[in-house]
Amino acid sequence: MKNRYFYPLTKENLSESDCLEATKVIKSKKITMGKITKKLEFKFKKIFNQNCLMVNSGSSANLLIFQLLINPKVKLLKQNDEVLIPAICWSTSLWPIIQSNLKPIFVDINKETLNICLQDLKKKITKKTKALMLVHALGNCTNMDELVSYCKKKKILIIEDTCEALGSKYKNKYLGTYGDFSSFSMYYSHHITSGEGGFISSQKKKYLDLIRVLRSHGWEKEISNKNNWKFINSGFNLRPTDINASIGLSQLKRIKTILKTRRYNYNFVTKSLKESENFNKSFKIIENIDKNKNIYWFGIPIQLKTSVIKKSNILKKLNKLGVETRPVISGNFANQPAVRLYKIKSHGLMNSNFIEKSTFFIGIHNTKISKKEVKKLCNIFENVSV
Repeated sequence: MKNRYFYPLTKENLSESDCLEATKVIKSKKITMGKITKKLEFKFKKIFNQNCLMVNSGSSANLLIFQLLINPKVKLLKQNDEVLIPAICWSTSLWPIIQSNLKPIFVDINKETLNICLQDLKKKITKKTKALMLVHALGNCTNMDELVSYCKKKKILIIEDTCEALGSKYKNKYLGTYGDFSSFSMYYSHHITSGEGGFISSQKKKYLDLIRVLRSHGWEKEISNKNNWKFINSGFNLRPTDINASIGLSQLKRIKTILKTRRYNYNFVTKSLKESENFNKSFKIIENIDKNKNIYWFGIPIQLKTSVIKKSNILKKLNKLGVETRPVISGNFANQPAVRLYKIKSHGLMNSNFIEKSTFFIGIHNTKISKKEVKKLCNIFENVSV
């Protein structure tokens, strides 16, 4: 079915070569997790210079990290320990904290970066604070030097949710390599895709073996290569397939080209929109002004400059004219109905509320945008300007 959007959040992200590699696996009839998954894990390890383990989604990566941290063999976290998390986050950045019997504490964000506010983070640290679930929103980040230094001083574990930030760097160091553990996503709309898939990365090799066990039923076989039925821990079934891994491996071969194309599209679209006087009267593009950061944006964040008209009205007009939009991640998650079910306390989230009411984003595609497409996109924004 033809996409109803002229400018969707995501265009087709699979090439013929990606599909061919997946077909090869299907024809081999060896489609479950195997040699190709291990090959992809090794490739990611070479890029990030730390251990990497593939799972079936970025969400599963977050879940396994927290299940590791509370595991009886590790005990880095215990029941009701507090875990800080930015209020602008995704559901499965938050739920693994609750599912692991830990206590999430929402932290406000910085309006200029859309990422965690270090001043509010420092205010909300207590004696019970043991970890930080750091979400790199839209590929951007906070001041990582200050954050890591402060967390180290307070003995706070850092888990980086890097699902929207593959390839982004702070001071020439990849996001996802600053914390104790990190999660990545290869969902269809992300920088590279394996259809469904994600991975966990960490310098702490001794814990990766336990995650392998947790990933696959708690089965000893995952670390001993013994074909037995011995279960040595709790577990899930969060394994990927070699079909997914083959697609991810194919995309990883051209990751430099994909990231270069996405940056070209970002620069072309933002430059063209800002050349419009009407656009500048009504909208502001949130951009990176920190030279320490080398960002590959997940989307183009656009903010309303006026409160005369509601964001919902603007979005309805854009969607009607063929431009697909979405909130920054999911808006202020503290306002989501599900949060009330778990009675998660939230206060002092003014910036997160502001972003939810004023800001949205449009997509960045993995294929090069044409001048004709950009011109049409600019004309559409001209028509919806206040």
